[in-house]
Amino acid sequence: MSKTVIALVGRPNVGKSTLFNRLTRSRDAIVADYPGLTRDRQYGTGRVGGQPYIVVDTGGLSGEQEGVDPLMAGQVQMAISEADAVLFLVDGRSGLIPADETIAGYIRHFDKPVYLLVNKAEGHDKTMMASDFYQMGLGDPFVISSAHGDNVNEVMEAVLAEVGRDEEDEDELDLDKHPGIRVAVIGRPNVGKSTLINRMIGEERVVAFDMPGTTRDSIYVPFERAGQLYTLIDTAGVRRRKNIKEKIEKFSIVKAIEAMESSNVVVLVIDGSEGITDQDLTLLGLALESGRGLILAINKWDNLSQEQRDKIKHELEYKLHFVDYAKKHLISALHGTGVGDLFKTIGAVYRAAMKQVSTSDLNRVLTQAVLDHQPPLIGGRRVKLRYAHLGGLNPPRVIIHGTQVDKLPQAYTKYLMNVFRKAFKWVGTPVMIEYKVTANPYENRKSNFTHRRGKSESQAENAYLKRKKKKSHSRNAGPISWGWNVKPAQLFAEMVE
Repeated sequence: MSKTVIALVGRPNVGKSTLFNRLTRSRDAIVADYPGLTRDRQYGTGRVGGQPYIVVDTGGLSGEQEGVDPLMAGQVQMAISEADAVLFLVDGRSGLIPADETIAGYIRHFDKPVYLLVNKAEGHDKTMMASDFYQMGLGDPFVISSAHGDNVNEVMEAVLAEVGRDEEDEDELDLDKHPGIRVAVIGRPNVGKSTLINRMIGEERVVAFDMPGTTRDSIYVPFERAGQLYTLIDTAGVRRRKNIKEKIEKFSIVKAIEAMESSNVVVLVIDGSEGITDQDLTLLGLALESGRGLILAINKWDNLSQEQRDKIKHELEYKLHFVDYAKKHLISALHGTGVGDLFKTIGAVYRAAMKQVSTSDLNRVLTQAVLDHQPPLIGGRRVKLRYAHLGGLNPPRVIIHGTQVDKLPQAYTKYLMNVFRKAFKWVGTPVMIEYKVTANPYENRKSNFTHRRGKSESQAENAYLKRKKKKSHSRNAGPISWGWNVKPAQLFAEMVE
């Protein structure tokens, strides 16, 4: 089901990021915080009842007299254009200021539903706080506290009730109707996504037709090659070559997110002539967060000079070192060079991501991994990895139970990922490891030692207090006192006389 997209807009420091974190809960940003990744707009997902949504957190608009700052306005414009509704945040403590009115005028041009949220209302009279903002002409304000969550659920229920995409009102995308391996082809504009897809379905296709999906103009193209069924998901929209006239694509993060959620394998197309750009890294972050099998297709390889080829290989090595599991293909979508090998890798990655592994095999590999490289000491105690089992597929998810496993450093987790990937040939797919701390069955259990000695609890307590008092007395006792301030030698002399 296509998700409702909601954009958060407002001045800096009005609480957009706090509201974003509350709306997305534990999912946080979809653009993952991996080293080397950049991000401009922040994307996250959430759910109210049975309705999912995507939240876009934009940068703060200053709304100064000379107008909305152009750089941030570009980001906000892209966010609003792909949104179903806009949540316009203002600071209730500051009251209505000219910058808010400037931004409100800017938002009105987009003709999207706007909900005015008066934030930071904790500890204040809500009616008084909202009164200043009626003159903005954006309807009744919602008075909220993003920090404490006050009235936030009510806002989301109202928004989704009005602009939400109901299952009854919309034909839900039934993935079972799209057979075979579902492959999402993503990439920034004009890197050759449509050319690659046309080459892939090409002359070998048995069935190829345009089937508009419900995920914001993504096109689902089923076809068959060498007896294997595939469904290609093109975020740019697949058209037959004679119909391709428009050379400029509209770049949409939302379309990429939804395409990857529907896929088994993601192919990220990179323009080799331009190298790895910030947009490429942003899309790579989305692919990593989706957990799908990943293939990097470096396009236009045949047009590169040797110097350009050496440069892109160097960039792949030092910019993308954290996705060393992803298979890399040097291709030419226009001439078909390397496209056949791409199919082989897609099949291998799909089979790896869907491969079932028995619990006994997992534990055998885990035991050997611990013998080869012991976990570090945590607080002077050794971490114990007791047993493991498979928790899910696409991507493979390994659940490991033990004591103090939640305190294992990231380096050891990375070591285990590599061990499992090598042992079970999980090629091209991320391996997720989740730790479960084994509870101590005796942690809250009362000792029955005193009862076994035939003592009551009161007797045991009195004995304990006596021992404690005696120990304290001996610890505080000074040197031996002889009394009457008489030295031992003098006392001995008097006794002799």
